[in-house]
Amino acid sequence: MLVSGLFSVALFVCVATGVSGFSVTTSNANVQVKENEGVDLTCAYSADFGSNARVEWKFKDLKGSQTYVIYNGKLTAPYSSRVTVYGNNNLRFSKVTRKDTGVYDCEVSGNGQFGEVRVKLTVLVPPSPPVCRIPSSVTTGKTAFLSCHDGDASPPPQYMWFKDGTLLPAEPKKVSGFKNATYKLNTETGNLEFPASTKMDTGEYYCEAVNIAGPPQRCRAVKMEVRDLNTGGIVAGVIVALLLVVLLVLGIWYAHKKGYLPKKSESKQKSNVVYQPPSSSYAGDDEDGDFKQKSSFVV
Repeated sequence: MLVSGLFSVALFVCVATGVSGFSVTTSNANVQVKENEGVDLTCAYSADFGSNARVEWKFKDLKGSQTYVIYNGKLTAPYSSRVTVYGNNNLRFSKVTRKDTGVYDCEVSGNGQFGEVRVKLTVLVPPSPPVCRIPSSVTTGKTAFLSCHDGDASPPPQYMWFKDGTLLPAEPKKVSGFKNATYKLNTETGNLEFPASTKMDTGEYYCEAVNIAGPPQRCRAVKMEVRDLNTGGIVAGVIVALLLVVLLVLGIWYAHKKGYLPKKSESKQKSNVVYQPPSSSYAGDDEDGDFKQKSSFVV
């Protein structure tokens, strides 16, 4: 009776908590491997799925695009040349590339049950020298935007910015020497922004890309100079523009005075007069005094 009671309690707990004997597992859920090397992704399931269990592998890349690796018990075309299946459920890559970074789902179904396990694969690619965009000149009070990006590194790198060789902390307000700093730094995107630049922000800047796959790489340093608005240059430009307008007006007046420009009366076209001869006179019109032959003479 005691054993039967304990079994009933255990069965009740399993039903209440949703726990069953069906399980899908992996020996390594977070796999890291260098590019161009081989790697195994494992998947195991309990016997409760039955001897005819169906196993499928799916892959989702970093952009969210999903494809099948194994479908209907067969490797799909993108993987058939470099992946083999061993132990009925496991994947063996002969060589991986950075495009293989992502998550792999092993899905098992059988006996009316379904289970899955996820394996994250990170193909290690060291950073390359990042592409940096640093303005050479900024007006005081204006926004200065600096960017840094490396599209090769895997996992995606963290970005660090330096000014005159000194590392800029990601949270300057927490560092005593940078409490008055007004910049905003995003170490994941590599963006460095000065919302309202001051002359204190003048300096030589460069960025470094860092990940676990290899040594950090930096871009070429560029000096950013913050200058006051050149009011003198603006005033000089306005004066030059006004002088040009005055010279143009004087030139037109002088040309008109010397007669170089056509007068209005000369510019008008003369009207065209078409001459029409008077119509021929016929016999019986005596008023015009013209001689008109009225009879024929026979000699």
